[in-house]
Amino acid sequence: MPYVFYNARVVTPRQEIENGAVVVSETGQIAYVGPMDGRPTVDGAQVDLQGRILAPGLIDVHVHGGKGITFGNLDRLEEEIRFYSEWVASTGVAGFVCSVAAPNTETLLRIVDCYATIFERGLPGAEALGLHLEGPYLNPERKGAFNPAWLHLPTLQEAEALLQAGRGWIRQVTLAPELPGALETAARFRAAGVVVALGHSNADYETAWQALQGDFRHVTHTYNAQRGFQHREPGVVGAVLTSEGTTAELIADLVHVHPGAMRLLVRCLGRDRVVLVTDAMAGAGLADGQYELVGHPVTVKNGMATLADGTLAGSTVLLNQCVRNMHLEVGVPLREAVQMASLNPARAMGLDSRLGSLEVGKDASLVVLDDQARVYLTVVRGKIVYRSD
Repeated sequence: MPYVFYNARVVTPRQEIENGAVVVSETGQIAYVGPMDGRPTVDGAQVDLQGRILAPGLIDVHVHGGKGITFGNLDRLEEEIRFYSEWVASTGVAGFVCSVAAPNTETLLRIVDCYATIFERGLPGAEALGLHLEGPYLNPERKGAFNPAWLHLPTLQEAEALLQAGRGWIRQVTLAPELPGALETAARFRAAGVVVALGHSNADYETAWQALQGDFRHVTHTYNAQRGFQHREPGVVGAVLTSEGTTAELIADLVHVHPGAMRLLVRCLGRDRVVLVTDAMAGAGLADGQYELVGHPVTVKNGMATLADGTLAGSTVLLNQCVRNMHLEVGVPLREAVQMASLNPARAMGLDSRLGSLEVGKDASLVVLDDQARVYLTVVRGKIVYRSD
């Protein structure tokens, strides 16, 4: 069905249009973006947004689950991912990349294969954009919440098997570049069109810098689970801050990273290269309690997810909350905060030809927000998949 969304503050996000409108074609593409009084006459549903913000749908490229769901449960894989897809649309997310891990290669291959089949059929809410393999190629010294028994060195043979099982749905893989075999494996993944991210790494500055000049073009949750900055050994963080062209994830939950460090990342990389992510786990969207992540029991208390030893174990933040935090707590203009959760992740994953901005011809994946980033409506490929009461 064609739609005309009007009386909106349209954030493209390259510009803002007051009293703007967006027209969605019957095929689910954007047919018009511009001033309200210039919109074409369309025989379709007219939706008055009453001055709210109309922006590109948010895209989460690093998330392990939410609303009680942990990705990778083979017993209920399709049921749970369909439930998650519908729920996460209520947070303004129009597309997401599933972050998965497994205790062994056989299980990981089964998970990847099953998700590929499900994704090919499509989901009812937010769109599945692919898989993120966070592990098993991580440095145990920077394992974060991961069970070290789940980690091992990369091999080209295993990479080939994963690529075959994924059938084009593996979108991103996190690697620690200092591991033996990491550089060769990274080259193979990148040649197959997979985004290679530097993460869970104890590399020194020189190793990380060289990786970011090569096949590593993205960074997994900057600052977290990676060697920090010292003035005589700048570490992974220093390599990220001085990199050129690299995109870098940021968990803007005000727990994983101090607002001052967030400002530093934005100052060094600019508005075009910071990618907001949730790294959310099953407790996101639910009350405090006991949950599970990557083989460990996790306690959520006051919204903070930790292992028994206090290690952070993912987050419970929602992506629209990350946008709000960047705007209100870090001081980033709202338009730029929206860009960090829409256009930047789309570009980082190679999806910006159809997602991430409001442009004629792109998919009509949209979100309607108020000035506190509360979600009113979410549209995925021209279909309204969430509308608040």
